[in-house]
Amino acid sequence: MLPGMTLFSVDGKTVVVTGGSRGIGKMIAKGFRDAGATVYISSRKKDELEATAAELGCHAVQADLSTAEGVETLVEAVSARESRLDVLVNNAGASWGAPLEEYPEHAFDKVWNINVKGVFFLTRRFLPLLRAAASADDPARVINVGSVDGIRVSAMEHYAYSASKAGVHMLTRHLAHRLARESITVNAIAPGPFESKMMAFVLDDPAMRGAVESQIPLGRIGRPDDMAGAAVFLASRAGAYLTGTVIPVDGGLTA
Repeated sequence: MLPGMTLFSVDGKTVVVTGGSRGIGKMIAKGFRDAGATVYISSRKKDELEATAAELGCHAVQADLSTAEGVETLVEAVSARESRLDVLVNNAGASWGAPLEEYPEHAFDKVWNINVKGVFFLTRRFLPLLRAAASADDPARVINVGSVDGIRVSAMEHYAYSASKAGVHMLTRHLAHRLARESITVNAIAPGPFESKMMAFVLDDPAMRGAVESQIPLGRIGRPDDMAGAAVFLASRAGAYLTGTVIPVDGGLTA
């Protein structure tokens, strides 16, 4: 290892990435695995989850984190193998788009349950393992994945999604304030456009993709290393003094 690179090392850490089978979650999981961490990924879809786990060399736990039972399934599976958890990445999420007059109540429930309630209750349930890993010199880390749509108003009618991601950002600050005394940091990453199933309907269309890229000061869609780098930074010694932050990883979009 080059001199000074231990500043950004996560080698040997234990990491859980929810929604880790595809998209941004998979980018983050791969980044941690490539950097020498032991990584657990979870998602609802078994076949996709197991395929990603085999590809990356991660542990797989099938769980629906919008339910109390799913939260318990994931925590019990990790607790059976690990005595501590260095990093929890709350990435699992859902979206729903519909015109204002047609936006269904069940869409709000679905999006809120996974994007906000799931983050809160999974973090709380993992506290014993996070506390076991925490120290003043090397805090345990919680990294929540928010969105630029929780910072600015999107052109798309994603009412519940935008509101939920703004909620994730405030929940991040609230948890950071409470858990700082226990040497657990809580930060959020707010991604801009990245290759994911959620963005595929836009980015797979050349004209729409070009329109999105034209709005980004750096002129491109986010790459896997952009997302992995932000997460690894927050989990390393380099990020140990940050808590309660929301970091846009968006090529300057929110600027």
